[in-house]
Amino acid sequence: MQRTFRVWGRGRRVGVFAAVTALMAALVAGLGAAGAAQAATVDTSGWYVLVNRNSGRAVEVQNASTADGAEVVQFTDWGGANQQWQLVRASGVAAQVHTAGRVKDAGNTVQYSWPGVYFEGRVRGTGVGVVLNDSAADYDIQIDGATVATLVTPGNTTHWIDGLQDREHSVRLVKRNDTPGDTSTFGGFVAAPGGAVLSKPAARSRQIEFIGDSLTVGYGNLSTSRTCTWDQVKRNTNSDVGYGALTARQLNADYQINGYSGRGMVRNFNGGEPDVTYRTFYDRALQNVSGDVWQNPGTWRPQVVVVNLGTNDFSTAVNPGEPWTPDSLAAGYRSAYDGFLQKLRTRYGTGTTIVAVGAGQYAGHVQQVVKTRNDAGDSGVRYWFLDDSGLDFLGCDWHYSARDDRLIADRLVPFVAGLPTGW
Repeated sequence: MQRTFRVWGRGRRVGVFAAVTALMAALVAGLGAAGAAQAATVDTSGWYVLVNRNSGRAVEVQNASTADGAEVVQFTDWGGANQQWQLVRASGVAAQVHTAGRVKDAGNTVQYSWPGVYFEGRVRGTGVGVVLNDSAADYDIQIDGATVATLVTPGNTTHWIDGLQDREHSVRLVKRNDTPGDTSTFGGFVAAPGGAVLSKPAARSRQIEFIGDSLTVGYGNLSTSRTCTWDQVKRNTNSDVGYGALTARQLNADYQINGYSGRGMVRNFNGGEPDVTYRTFYDRALQNVSGDVWQNPGTWRPQVVVVNLGTNDFSTAVNPGEPWTPDSLAAGYRSAYDGFLQKLRTRYGTGTTIVAVGAGQYAGHVQQVVKTRNDAGDSGVRYWFLDDSGLDFLGCDWHYSARDDRLIADRLVPFVAGLPTGW
């Protein structure tokens, strides 16, 4: 039976890619299947020294580099950490971590693009590495429930959290902002020497999906000013403290934040990009890949779906040249909304309650759509009026602040808890 292994260096900061390079270097240097057994020494903790049978030299990471992709060379065996390797049976990232987000399983990595995607794992030991390839998004790393690091467009890296107590820890990685034009890649968690990545946490029995625009994304919600540059918007957006994530956590539910800033049901902000709307992207796994339909692994069966779309349809006046009048926009919005709810009903079945959120100028239209569906026999669609009293809208460009998100979550939680979900 063929078995696949990863090689991991004891000077583990070299990362997965350098470790794989080390294995290849060892094989090229003459350590065939039989030779490897004859030319590898191992200590009691399971760490190997790979010695070339011809030269008598050990495989090491040159200059004890801590960079991914560092050069691997032969050198005199001196017992250094950068000469010690461990064989770890390979398994896909999906087998190691729990996530409810829309991800594409690529085996040793997963890809994704929607905001708020999170990965939860368990490790034992004094440190954990987070393997990422992402030059567009920001992340929080949380250990045992506390945020210990924020990574700003980390690039291709293994980021290490060291100095943990030598015991079991929960680790959570969460994508803070929306980067619909880019693909993010996560390569899993790795444990420090002497530790181990443990079996993944169990999925929660409750699931909620949030569908919306920038208000659902958490656009600029950490900002202290309504006036923001585009870079300030990105750095101050955190879906993990948006009303969707807060609502789900209060209800102990797994969740998806399927939000796309600037998009509407039939009309985008200020009439921009009229050939596409939110509905163009909803089915996708990777938002920037046309036709890339997300393949539900069969584990995503939300009992509740919250739809909050309409701000961008109506927040700006119809511009000259747009194919709308105020009346036709309202009619088109209601028709598309009804069709979108039917799409959700077909996808998830009658066991899912759909919450249609009404606020501002579009509240009456949403309420009308819900009534039409209820009258037609779909009692599983519920209307919820988003009461914005007391909100300060201090986020970038007059969006919700983190305080506003907390208030909205506190108002939404009891409504969802009262739905006939069996919770």
